[in-house]
Amino acid sequence: MTGLSKPRLERMHQVLSGHIERKQMPGLVALVSHHDDVHIETLGTLAFDNPAPMKRDTIFRIASITKLITAVAAMILVEECKLRLDDPIDPWLPELANRRVLKSISSEIDDTVPASRSITVRDLLTYRLGFGSVMAMPDTYSIQKFIRDYRLGGDGPPRPTQAPTMDEWLQRLGSLPLMKQPGERWMYHTSADVLGCLIARVSGQSFGTFLRERIFDPLGMKDTAFHVPPEKITRLPGVYFLNHQTNKLGSFDDPANSAWSAPPPSEAGGGGLVSTIDDYFVFSRMMLNKGRHGREQILSRATVELMTSDQLTPEQRTGAEIFFGNYSTWGLGIAVDIGRTEIYNTPGRYGWTGGFGTTAYIDPAEGMIGILFTQRMMDSPEPPKVFTDFWTLAYGAME
Repeated sequence: MTGLSKPRLERMHQVLSGHIERKQMPGLVALVSHHDDVHIETLGTLAFDNPAPMKRDTIFRIASITKLITAVAAMILVEECKLRLDDPIDPWLPELANRRVLKSISSEIDDTVPASRSITVRDLLTYRLGFGSVMAMPDTYSIQKFIRDYRLGGDGPPRPTQAPTMDEWLQRLGSLPLMKQPGERWMYHTSADVLGCLIARVSGQSFGTFLRERIFDPLGMKDTAFHVPPEKITRLPGVYFLNHQTNKLGSFDDPANSAWSAPPPSEAGGGGLVSTIDDYFVFSRMMLNKGRHGREQILSRATVELMTSDQLTPEQRTGAEIFFGNYSTWGLGIAVDIGRTEIYNTPGRYGWTGGFGTTAYIDPAEGMIGILFTQRMMDSPEPPKVFTDFWTLAYGAME
């Protein structure tokens, strides 16, 4: 059998509806496809105070599932030999040349040693730049204050309108030491933002223009961009966070004056995009189909296979257990499952989650795609119950 079980899909509907009924979020849109059978759930409303229903064309802030799109864009340039995986990035991003490295994460900002080598394109795709999110309480380490004050990102939810321009961001990042030697350790997030800058410099166009011309337009992804234009703003839902003081949901970004309603000062490869379930589905189908969509060939089969294979040693994953557990690793710009600990962790499955309540994975062995868009921010690295329920139900529905 190659489809989805109707009774099992009914179970999915009931369980996901329960999250809405318990007011854990106003609404959600979910998609599961198994070969040619596609099922979509649209549940709830755009906001707690907006009765307009969730629809297939609701535009979500997709946060970190932007990262896979950024990696695909970089690999387009690798396929054109405009970038090479093991070339230093110094010629295009001179701000990040001649790095210094903190003696340890707890060192003061000037207690450094020279970097052992330049940062390469491969380091960015494997998130081994040597700089990233610090998984510790704020102000535990000296470097965290600079990340916050310089608005480098990766230390909390993004607010695009408050970001520095790309050139300013690179200068600020380049003024700080790395936390690890290039290539030494996987560190979250910052590598993807640097990739976006690299793509802009190498292509000679803005990152957003490159994405539109090389990925979004060829795939027909008409609602995916770095901001929501005025004529589409009514399709943007509210987004909520859990206030730990009151234990109630608070509003993080209101569509009426959204930080996504105008073009941002810089287009963030780590988490800046908005998209719809259908747009992200067509992108995911291109990946599942090894780079092809209809007559469009975005990437070669060999490139997709490389991107979705394990690119880290166990040593390089050390310290990232909060992200990978013992079942996952990183390819080129994307997480890849390597062990089976849950119904839905199948070796070879790849994808990621986003801090604004989005998750999308592709399972080549099963020929399946699952995408869940909510507007409830994640409040810990542990996946929210709505995610684990969705994945359990999606895998349970496959015949």
